[in-house]
Parts: sequence; C-alpha cells; structure tokens
Amino acid sequence: MVGDSVRFFVAEHRRVVFDAEHFFDGYAADAGYALAVLGAAADAGADTLALCDTNGGTLPDDIVAVVRDVLGRFPELRVGVHCHNDAACAVANSLVAVGEGATHVQGAANGYGERCGNADLFAIIAGLELKRDHELLPPGRLGALAATAREIAELANLPFDAKQPYVGSSAFATKAGLHASAIARRPDAYSHVDPALVGNRAHVLVSELAGRSNVLVKAAELGLDLDGDPELAGRVLDQIKDAEHRGYAFEAADASFELLVRRVAGRRPEWFELEGYRVVIEKSEAGDRSEAIVRLLLGERRVVAVGEGVGPVHALDQALRKALAELYPQLAGIHLVDYKVRILDGRAATSAVTRVMLTSADHDGEWTTVGVSDDIVTASWEALADGISYGLLRSGAEALIPA
Repeated sequence: MVGDSVRFFVAEHRRVVFDAEHFFDGYAADAGYALAVLGAAADAGADTLALCDTNGGTLPDDIVAVVRDVLGRFPELRVGVHCHNDAACAVANSLVAVGEGATHVQGAANGYGERCGNADLFAIIAGLELKRDHELLPPGRLGALAATAREIAELANLPFDAKQPYVGSSAFATKAGLHASAIARRPDAYSHVDPALVGNRAHVLVSELAGRSNVLVKAAELGLDLDGDPELAGRVLDQIKDAEHRGYAFEAADASFELLVRRVAGRRPEWFELEGYRVVIEKSEAGDRSEAIVRLLLGERRVVAVGEGVGPVHALDQALRKALAELYPQLAGIHLVDYKVRILDGRAATSAVTRVMLTSADHDGEWTTVGVSDDIVTASWEALADGISYGLLRSGAEALIPA
C-alpha cells in the first residue's frame, strides 16, 4: 500500500514526504518490518522519510539510535522526525535527531497539538540557530520569534504560556535579590542566550522578599535611577512591602509595579480621575444583566458613561471604555486577555480579601495589573483602571495630568 501510494504521487510529478506513523513504537516491536515499510516508500520514489513518534513516549537516546540506523540504511534520502510531547521530550527529541543527521523536522507553533502537544517549532528554531549554528530563517527574522509566538496565540484564541522557552515573558525573568544584583553586573549570568536575539527581554520580578537589588534593577529598566537617590529607593521599597503585606503581588504584575514606582517618584501621568461608579446586577427569569455607571473627571470635563456586560467587571470595562473612547482612540487597540481571582484568606469566607490579576494586551505585547480588596468589584476596578492607564502609557497617549 505504501509503495502503491508513493508511486502514484511520483507519477504525478509530486515531491513525496512519507510520514511513517507510529514508527518508533513499530521499530521497537519489529525493527525489520518497520524498516521494510521505509524501504517500500524509498523504492517507490519518496523524497523524505519522516519518522513519527506518534504516541510521544520515545526518549532521546532511543531517538538517536533509531535515526542513526535509518540514516545508515537510506543515506541518499532526507530523513526527518515528527515528535509529540507526551514524555516531555518533543523538542529534545527533535534536536538530537538533527544532531544525528536528520534534516526535516515537523512540529507546531507554540507546541500546539493533541494530548500534550507537538514539538514546539519556536524552541527548535531558536535552539538550532543559536546553539548549533544552523541557518533556518532569513537574516534578521529570528528576532521576530517572540512577537510571532504571541500573535499566533492571539489568533488561536489561546492563553499565551509565560513560561514558554525563549519566547515566554518569564523565559528570562529572575526574582531572587542576589541574582538581580549579579544581572546588573553581568546580564548573561542568568540567561542562557541574549533574549534580544529572539525578540524577548530580560526582566526582574519584584516582591518584598526579593530585596533592594531587584527594586533598583527593575526601576532602572523603567528609566528611573533609584540607585542615585537612596531616599526615593527606600520609599519605593517601603511602599512595595506595605502593598504586598496587604495582598498585592508584583512579581506577576509588572505593570502595576511600574505605575507604583512612577507614583512614588512623582512621574506617573494621569489620563482620568475617578469620581465614582455604581454597579447593578439584575437577576430575572429572562436572564442575568449587569449595568455599570462610571463617573470620571477628564480635566475640566465631567463624563458619565453606562455600560452593560456579562457580569459586573465586563460592565465596568464597557462603561470605562465608553467614557474614554472619544479622548483616547488608542483604547481600540487595547483588550483584555485574562482575568484571575484568588481568595487570600479562606477563613474569612465570603468577606475574605480578594486579589484580582488582569492581563491586557496590544499589538506589541501583554501586561498584568493587580487589585486587592475585600470587595471583588473594587479589586477588579483597580486592576482594570491600572490596566487601561498602563496601556495608554505604552501607546503614548497624551495625559491630562502630565508626569
């Protein structure tokens, strides 16, 4: 059947890539028969033999041995691999196969795929280009890797994995204070490659446990020289400790940290001032409905806007956007991508302090803001308002109250 199929396409002047499904499991069960199947494809004119780890359970040393055997038997053909990640080895298996001589790798953007996923093409491309000197992409395109990964996640409507190697926002992040101090002196001390080569960046996470070094390094990323102003650095650190004592978490909310530092340093612009808001939740047989009324001061103007949504947070978001849309058209490019709620003390039951983490995005990337309150709507509003403010800051929108 394999021979007949390949011959048919070769006769139609097609280049044939033969995907040998379940090849590695088949090889382990009956190597002679598995190789005979490849031989039938080769004899019929196949250009490429793609060895598939369909169940994703093969380990790297077995990949090396099998690929070596196949290349020895079919030296004139292109040999490739198709690896799944069920044993968390899809990328490693692809890399060692290339190291053995394979010249064809199948995978998926961001490792998307059934079960545990396919081999992540972005990690494979970065690894082969930066660590094995293979030229896979046109010159200059490797630097678009991180942005491409985020864009594909957006198109697929899937949350982007912050811990994804090379391209994730946490790929080159550090939290410990000692590490941050070392990074300030040697940027390569805790990064296995230069993040800029793949379009990413190193950044320092901040928490009350991380210490002064992290705060200084992180502030320097924002263009604030706290190292030269010990009094300001002390005030920032005190504010962080106080906020985290109340439940804030800045290691996962860089945008809120930047806004806090700017506020303490007197360098935070303001695009709007909240006068007040009201949220009404109506439950009826016809369905639930939330309505929010937001009152803002935009300089000398007082703006009142009404928004409806699926729940109070969605309604607040709609009302805030309506109030600001005319003055800030940049809002059209800012949207919410994730919303997380965590109860900080379950013993207080329904009156417990709640932490809300809200992730927003524009065409250049994502940012996260945090809000904390014993009222979930108040916590959500804080994270939402900061998220909009930070988005306007990134966009260069002119503030009503300059920093």
